Amino acid sequence: MSSSDEPIWTPTAQRIADSRLREYLDWLAIREGREFADHQSFWAWSTEEIERFWTSIADYFELETSAPHDGVLTDGVMPDVRWFPGARLNWAHHMLRRGEDAEPALICCREGTGEDRHISWAQLRRDVAAAAGWLRRAGVRPGDRVAAYLPNTEHAVIACLASAAVGAMWACCSPDFGAEGTIGRLAQLEPTVLIATDGYHWNGKDVDRRDVAAALRDNLPTVRHAVALPYVFGEPAPAGWLEWDELLATDAPPYFEQVEFSHPLWALFTSGTTGLPKGLVHGHGGVTLEHLKWSGLYAGLRPGERIFSYTSTGWVLWNILLAGLLQGATVVLYEGSPGYPDTGAVWEVTARTRSVLFFLGAALVSATQKAGVSPRERYDLSNLRTLMVSGSALPTDGYRWVLSEISPDVRMDSTSGGTDICGAFVGGNDLVPVWAGRISGSLAGVACASWDDDGKPVVGDVGELVVSQPMPSMPIYLWNDPDGVRYRDSYFDTWPGVWRHGDWITSYPDGSLVIHGRSDATLNRQGVRLGSSDFYDVLEALPQIHETLVVGIDLPEGGYWLGLFVVPAPGHEVDDDLRTLINTTLRTRLTPRHIPDEIVAAPAVPHTLTGKRLEVPVKKLMTGTPLDKAANLAAVDSPETVHWYAEFAKRRALS
Repeated sequence: MSSSDEPIWTPTAQRIADSRLREYLDWLAIREGREFADHQSFWAWSTEEIERFWTSIADYFELETSAPHDGVLTDGVMPDVRWFPGARLNWAHHMLRRGEDAEPALICCREGTGEDRHISWAQLRRDVAAAAGWLRRAGVRPGDRVAAYLPNTEHAVIACLASAAVGAMWACCSPDFGAEGTIGRLAQLEPTVLIATDGYHWNGKDVDRRDVAAALRDNLPTVRHAVALPYVFGEPAPAGWLEWDELLATDAPPYFEQVEFSHPLWALFTSGTTGLPKGLVHGHGGVTLEHLKWSGLYAGLRPGERIFSYTSTGWVLWNILLAGLLQGATVVLYEGSPGYPDTGAVWEVTARTRSVLFFLGAALVSATQKAGVSPRERYDLSNLRTLMVSGSALPTDGYRWVLSEISPDVRMDSTSGGTDICGAFVGGNDLVPVWAGRISGSLAGVACASWDDDGKPVVGDVGELVVSQPMPSMPIYLWNDPDGVRYRDSYFDTWPGVWRHGDWITSYPDGSLVIHGRSDATLNRQGVRLGSSDFYDVLEALPQIHETLVVGIDLPEGGYWLGLFVVPAPGHEVDDDLRTLINTTLRTRLTPRHIPDEIVAAPAVPHTLTGKRLEVPVKKLMTGTPLDKAANLAAVDSPETVHWYAEFAKRRALS
């Protein structure tokens, strides 16, 4: 990825001085008896003195435990280590302890309407206590599972917090998931309680999900209590179901079960595009610590400020968004399409709610840019301080667009992590500049590096993203993996005791980096690794192109096929002129090695339900893997598009 050596944004001295990160570093300097002049020196200390660092986070943000810990980190190597053994606490307690009673804890927005619902801190505390009381009366005990099929509304937040308050494990699927994909996830957990919506809103339509809710009830035999949320259609609960209002009907005193630091909090599922989704189980203490760090030092939130993210309950970004509550900030929830009634919808919500941080997928930034919408001209975004982008790499010109069409004062923070750790490995902060096309650096406490095939650090060249020290929010285990075999195979098979994340990255001497894409979707042409995101960066800036997908296939006798699938923009077609433009752009912006062997016009690019391109499944199809083995259609956004690629693969017959 090309990027300038000159930063496009540099924090002012005032911004640095006013930041929560600088406040913490000044406190840390007194505590440790040494200065931390910049983020790089702080990061180095945090990964060398990892136990002291995480203890400092616990102390600075006043982590409350009801039993003392016997140490910070147990002996051993990843994944066979545990944090703060002996400590007992509850995540939900920390989520609800800040915030003034009369102030809003949640602002609930819906597509196409400006009639927001404000849920005060007092109301949220009351409703969580009532719902937790109902769960206890229903026989839910610590370690039981509460499953949900809910949209991004206050109901999901209340149910999640109540589940945690009783020590149960939470799992939620968004109602844009179909029955098969949802059952494939939730049935693994054998839940005792199911909470399901009747529908959701999308592009101005009421989407009926009562049939999916019924299918869930029929296919989750361990469920003892099913709760119906009449969110869209308002009809009474079906026979055998309880009404949502019954959960909240009876007041109860707030009580938070004191659980072990590593007690399971929730299960988050991988995309499951090539098989049964993995259930990643995270612990109360690890998530609390990681999210205190992120929301305080990197989001920089203060009590009363507002954080907005465009997400669904099925994406880890939802769980991260809730971290704003840890700081007493107001969380803005949005239910519906980001493009209804037009592409500016979520930017209007950002302005209306006076959010200081907006967290969204890179694809949504690119969509706004391509639509020619200027949020700066349309809306008052003067409160917006930080724009965080994740989910995929933001093209280089997208960085400049943010400064031009949002504000030159907004910090553009490209960040990356994942469901795996319920947080971020890398991102920006208020002390460092921003370079177009690069992520500013690793976050504190994350011993992130780029390693070559021999396990040696590399700078300035492509390597594997690894984490060489434990993090509190790494999964405590994978569900239905009693011996840890699947956990080790997923993350520790290459270098025992070192987390291999599966991304290709390039690290630079100044600490910044570029993520090129998944290493299991490797493009290795003429012995040179090519990052798929580099293709998307330069090509999708062209007005003639809507979206692209690139795959590389090893052929017999040492051959190689680099295929580029192109979805043209409306009013354009993949003709000889566009093919010439593509090849010229790749040759001049990247290298001649990036010129594909074949450019194929495609009807669409398939994605996971959280918006990531299906590079690996398409690669498997192109190498002759049958469709039912290459992709789980219940986990993709457009099964018909995957069928098109399967048919193309048969016709092309590369294998």
